[in-house]
Amino acid sequence: MKDVIPLTEGWRLSHDGASLAAEVPGCVHTDLLAAGLIPDPFLGRNEHDVAWIGRRAWTYTTSLPPAPAVHERTDLVFDGLDTAARITLAGEELGRTRNMHRGYRFDVTGRTGELRVEFASAYDEAAAVRAVTGDRPNVYPEPSQYIRKMACSFGWDWGPTLVTAGIWRPVRLEHWSTARLARVRPLVAVEGTTGRVELRIEVERTRQAAACELVAHAVIAGTEARGAAVIEDGEAVIVLEAPDVGLWWPRGYGDQPLYEVEVTLYEAPGTPTTTAAASAPGQHALDAWRRRIGFRTVELDRGADEHGTGFAFVVNGTRTFARGVNWIPDDVLPSRVTPDRYRTRLTQAADANVDLVRVWGGGIYEDDAFYDACDELGLMVWQDFPFACSAYPEEQPLRGEVEAEARENVVRLMHHTSLVLWNGGNENLWGFRDWGWEAELAGNSWGEGYYLGLLPRVVAELDPTRPYTASSPWSGSWDHHPNDPAHGTHHSWEVWNRRDYTEYRATVPRFVSEFGWQAPPALATLRRALPGEALAPDSPGMLHHQKAEAGNDKLHRGVTRHFRLPEGDFDRWHYLTQVVQARAVAAGIEHWRSHWPLCAGTVVWQLNDCWPASSWSAIDGDGRPKPLYHELRRVYADRLLTLQPGPDRPVLALVNQSADPWRTPVTLRRMEAGCDTVLPETLAAYEVTLDLTVGPRSVLRLPVPRDLVPAKGSGTEYLVADAGELRAVFFAVRDRDFAFPRPRFDLAVEPVADAEDTVDLVVTAHTLIRDLLLQADRLAPDAVAGRGLVTLLPGERTRIRVRGAAGAGSEEFRAALFCLGAS
Repeated sequence: MKDVIPLTEGWRLSHDGASLAAEVPGCVHTDLLAAGLIPDPFLGRNEHDVAWIGRRAWTYTTSLPPAPAVHERTDLVFDGLDTAARITLAGEELGRTRNMHRGYRFDVTGRTGELRVEFASAYDEAAAVRAVTGDRPNVYPEPSQYIRKMACSFGWDWGPTLVTAGIWRPVRLEHWSTARLARVRPLVAVEGTTGRVELRIEVERTRQAAACELVAHAVIAGTEARGAAVIEDGEAVIVLEAPDVGLWWPRGYGDQPLYEVEVTLYEAPGTPTTTAAASAPGQHALDAWRRRIGFRTVELDRGADEHGTGFAFVVNGTRTFARGVNWIPDDVLPSRVTPDRYRTRLTQAADANVDLVRVWGGGIYEDDAFYDACDELGLMVWQDFPFACSAYPEEQPLRGEVEAEARENVVRLMHHTSLVLWNGGNENLWGFRDWGWEAELAGNSWGEGYYLGLLPRVVAELDPTRPYTASSPWSGSWDHHPNDPAHGTHHSWEVWNRRDYTEYRATVPRFVSEFGWQAPPALATLRRALPGEALAPDSPGMLHHQKAEAGNDKLHRGVTRHFRLPEGDFDRWHYLTQVVQARAVAAGIEHWRSHWPLCAGTVVWQLNDCWPASSWSAIDGDGRPKPLYHELRRVYADRLLTLQPGPDRPVLALVNQSADPWRTPVTLRRMEAGCDTVLPETLAAYEVTLDLTVGPRSVLRLPVPRDLVPAKGSGTEYLVADAGELRAVFFAVRDRDFAFPRPRFDLAVEPVADAEDTVDLVVTAHTLIRDLLLQADRLAPDAVAGRGLVTLLPGERTRIRVRGAAGAGSEEFRAALFCLGAS
């Protein structure tokens, strides 16, 4: 059997004539940080102080040990090199690389000595390619389109410019004899309850074993499915059928059963039988391939109708509303992202009722640990190919690299059941049409041949079980504008860039694959990232960690359209910007979900951050949830209650995404802000309870009875809808024009039995309390609150569970509480 030896020890990094200990996998930045030679680029404005790193060449060295004599062949395998590198062994060149997104294999049989990996500056490599291909436009003034490297390492409107180099994924020696499994492609299908796996196997032989007879055996664990095939011309196909399998479903729709498939390659003495067995007595095992699969069908409904062109995921015959988030690399130094960190972040997504994660095209193909977690958590994965916001040359040397990386990663990832869509890239087709590229390109290639030619051909050849779309956004053809909301996918950025979030309600796109609103991170995150700084919206560190063009101006515009912008009160500004972010995203999702099935999904920009910054994320760069995170949990729940503006009066909408009917009483109340009781006698006529039923996976929309509608322009009346634990509120005017009473409430801190370091904060309202928020990290950096924004009516009580705030008393909790109407 093949022996695999990880090469993780003994690496050195050359730096200014010195030799430093190097961690592999890792990168230059992490090694220099570990040696204490650079400041943390995430703190203050240190990013500028380490910019030189990306413009230098770097060399990693180690000693390659002798191979054991028992094997015929030794391969040196790199899973990822970042990016342009020359590899030598004992002074002789093994090869050169120029792509971060693929792996490399070199035959080093019988060889030993010093192994050197010499990385050129990414800027120098990009300049060399640019000299060959000519100039291409880019949204950002960096050369990311000329090098197959994580684009956002050159900076983005939420991330720093930290141009990395290094052995960023594992490296190993593989010792083998006779033959090895070079590639296995599992094509998975299901019909009824019978699963079918077609395993397409490719084998590499040693020269000594050119005439050796080989046989591959395959089995699906936990089933009776077994099969075998003789290797002919280096290839074989094994088809397995497994009756009575469980279907894999997205979270919220069912379970996620997974089955391990194992392929074992044997050297066969004589002619092997065609009847498979779990093992092959008398045969010598050479190599094995093991992966987990699930059984499900996935289709993309892009049918035309009277409204335009649809875009909806249909899983196992069930049409879904995709409750999605966009994913960026969780660290701008991606080698630091561990399987546990993937698991934590994706569990946070699942806990927020997310069922789809889009891996955005300015990042990377993530590690298998990411997709493993999605398989288990029921998170559908929309995978972009790594192209974003640029015109990409289609000439060599880039074209060959693009095809090689696409082929490698399609095969690497296609066994993951959670993967439901391949997407050509991010905003490039839109950019060609709207961003002035066409004239600037003057007929030069710009990537269209990748998105509409090369990539769909690769997917159709290697992974025909999944749909492909050319870009996000994309209307399906050049017959419509690439970002036409009536056709295909839509990016809604005009609202954040120029308008008010209430204008999300102006249209009903078929599928919103990007939209979002900014807010600063948690206060504890800011204090860690900006040590010693007197925090203000425009303090030096705050501005440095705000990468969006005119980002603070847009934050302020969002606040001032609804509130009075606090002057000289950073804590209040921080609270209001987070409230606006949560409300903005909720406004879009509530509106679009209430128009299901016309709109079939929303993908919020963005779930996570790659460093501590003001951004569109729901979880900040230190992993702390913002109020938006808790709003996602509410608006992405199976059942949603919302009050939407209508043409002449509000509309009550009940959204039921569950498989069961939703039968519920809904109480509607017209309230008066100045009253200290839930329903004053003078307003007793303004309450009604409706007994409503919403069918499975459907929406019910009803106009609110006219007597319950707050008077037009009233600054004191408001409407409340309650359905069990669900609540929706409607105000006829903006918050800044509403006469919120001075908030009065009592609070108590109660320990939680059998839960260490956990308390309940009990808040009892004596007035209307709008958007009450506990910022738990103000109590202790690791403290976590179990809920976000909450609105209480007079006399109501809520419990907020808090972990990690041991010893905090009522006054500390009161200081960490914010709401509207407070001074």
